[in-house]
Amino acid sequence: MLATGIVGAAFCLRLVFASLSVRLPEVVHETGMTAWQVGLLTTLPVLCLGLCAPLAPRLAHRLGTERALFGALALIGLGTAGRALGAVWALFAFSILAGAAIAIANVLLPTLVKRDFEDRTAIVTGAYVTAISGGAALAAAVTVPIETALGGGWRVGLSIWAAPVVGALLLWSLQLGRKVERDDLVVEPVVGLWRDRLAWSVALFMGLQSALAFCVLGWLAPILRERGLDAVTAGLVLSVLIVVQLATSLTVPSLATRKPAQSMIAVVLSVAAAAGLLGLLLAPLSGVWVWAVIQGLAQGGLFALALTMVLLRSPNSHVASHLSGMAQSVGYVPAAFAPLSVGLVRQWTGGFQAVAGLVVVIGAGLVVTGLIAGRASLVSAQVSPTSIKLARA
Repeated sequence: MLATGIVGAAFCLRLVFASLSVRLPEVVHETGMTAWQVGLLTTLPVLCLGLCAPLAPRLAHRLGTERALFGALALIGLGTAGRALGAVWALFAFSILAGAAIAIANVLLPTLVKRDFEDRTAIVTGAYVTAISGGAALAAAVTVPIETALGGGWRVGLSIWAAPVVGALLLWSLQLGRKVERDDLVVEPVVGLWRDRLAWSVALFMGLQSALAFCVLGWLAPILRERGLDAVTAGLVLSVLIVVQLATSLTVPSLATRKPAQSMIAVVLSVAAAAGLLGLLLAPLSGVWVWAVIQGLAQGGLFALALTMVLLRSPNSHVASHLSGMAQSVGYVPAAFAPLSVGLVRQWTGGFQAVAGLVVVIGAGLVVTGLIAGRASLVSAQVSPTSIKLARA
C-alpha cells in the first residue's frame, strides 16, 4: 500500500502546471493580465519549488514523513481548487500555495523511496516518475474537453484537477497510522553537503532539466498556437510529449542503476532534449509530432535520471533527504526564471524564435553538470555527530 500511496501522490505533482498551460491564452484574455503578470504567474509557483524545499526535512523531523506528506497533499488540493475563484489575486495566491506544497512533496517522496524501498529503488522511482508524467499528460490532454463538457469556462478546467488530489489523500491517509522505527523516520541534520562539488552538480543538473521541463510545460502550447495550431491540437501535442515520457521514466532508472556511472546517459538525454525542443520551436509544423516524441522521451529520461542520481549519490536515507532538498532548492530557483525568460523574450522580440538561444544554453549546462553528477561516487556528507550523540542518549 505504501508504493500505491507514493504513486498516487506523485500523480498530483504536475496537474496544476499542465492544466494552466493549455488554457493560458484564455486566462490572459479574460483577466486582462499584462505580459509581466503572465510571466510571474508561470514563474512564482516554480520559484516556490526551490524556496520551500528546505522546509521538508524540518517538517519530516517534526511531524513524521507520512504526516508531512499528507499535509502537503491537502494544500495542493486547496491550491488547485482555489483557482476556480478566477480573480487575478486568486490565481496568484492559490498557485503559489500549490507550488509551496509541491516543493515539500518533491523532497519527501524520494526520501520514502530510499527509506523503505532501498532494494527496489529503480522500480519504485520509475513508477512514481511515470505517475508524475501521467498526471501532467492527462491534464494537458483533457482539460479542454472536460471544460467543454461541463461548461463554466477555464475556471472549471483548472479547478477540476483537485479531484485526483482528494483521491490521493484518501490513499495516503492509510499510511498515517503505520508504525516506523524512529531512526528511519527522523531526518537527522547532515554536515558537509553544501561544500561538496558532486552535490552541487547533482543539484544543478536537477535544476537545468527542470528549467527545460517548465519551459515546455508552461509555454509549448501557447507557442504552437502562435505558430498556427488550434487549442485542442496544441494541447494534444503537449500531451503526447508528456505521455511518451512514461517510457523513459520507467526504463532510465533501471538502466542507470546497472552501472556505477551515469555520465553518458546524461549527455545523450541532454542533447536529445534540447534538439527536440529546438525542432518544436523552429522546424516546420509538419514534423511537430516527431519532435514532440524526441523531446518527450529525452525529457522523461532526464527527470528520472536526476531523481535516481540523488539516491545513487547518497550513502543513506538521511543524506538522500538533504541532497533532495538541496537539489530542489538550488535547482528550482534558477528553473523558475526560465519560463519568465521565455515570456520576456516573446515580449521583447515579438516572437519565440529567439528562445532557441536559451534552449542551447540550458542544453550545454545539462551536458556539463551531467558529466560530473553521473560519476561513480558518493557525496561527502554525513549525519551530524551531535545528532548521533543525542539519538544514543
